Amino acid sequence: MSDSDRAFPFLTLNDRPAKPRKTGVTEIRGPYYTPMGKRYLEDVLETMAAWVDSLKFAGGSFTLMPRKAVRELIETAHRYDVLVSTGGFIEHVLAHNAGAVDQYINECKELGFDIIEVSSGFITIPIDDWLRVVEKVQRAGLKAKPEVGVQFGAGGATSAEELEAEGTRDPEWAIMHAKRFLDAGAYMIMIESEGITENVKVWRTDVVARIARALGLEHVMFEAADPEVFAWYIKNYGPEVNLFVDHSQIVQLECLRSGIWGTKSLWGRVITYKG
Repeated sequence: MSDSDRAFPFLTLNDRPAKPRKTGVTEIRGPYYTPMGKRYLEDVLETMAAWVDSLKFAGGSFTLMPRKAVRELIETAHRYDVLVSTGGFIEHVLAHNAGAVDQYINECKELGFDIIEVSSGFITIPIDDWLRVVEKVQRAGLKAKPEVGVQFGAGGATSAEELEAEGTRDPEWAIMHAKRFLDAGAYMIMIESEGITENVKVWRTDVVARIARALGLEHVMFEAADPEVFAWYIKNYGPEVNLFVDHSQIVQLECLRSGIWGTKSLWGRVITYKG
């Protein structure tokens, strides 16, 4: 958005790259905790589309909706230059049969999805099989966005006690997989928050640092659908970190990225410099 289009253009915001962005990318959650139709989405994007890069369905919510409604949501997002992601539902599809994966990818393309997230939080699948799914997605002309993490059983709001009993993986396992996905041409890597900043007694900030150092911030997106979490990411990694939040949090997040508001530890401290 240009300053001439923005209200109060005489007030300075942090320099933010225009879409399509490679850094400072924000993905928002669509239907899941609340229903979302085209009119609801239109309201969100009419005001905040300049700061939204992609919309993510969650929990396979699109399978509960009329086909027409799914298509209308996707078309609404596209009118505002917002990409649309499936979320990590493909692991449910993988549990059906091999043929269902091809049908799923074809249906996603037919409906107009741009990104298929490839996750395996609840299942164990060999890396070469996972890569074959990524390749299928890309051959269909869609962006593959694999999800990796350190927590077994992640992805379904499981309690911290249950996840602790499941155990965690070595972060190097996640990094190794992410590197192979990027080598295969993956659009971006989604980093699962469970086991790092969600449903844990102590945040694993060391894992975030290892991932950022090994992969580069421009190649990863961190799940951060909690104000304390995304504020921490902005404070420690700056406004250019790629984040996934709930759609209800887009204004709060962009206030932090733009340097116009924040909590005591962030107010007036998030800045950019283009000298």
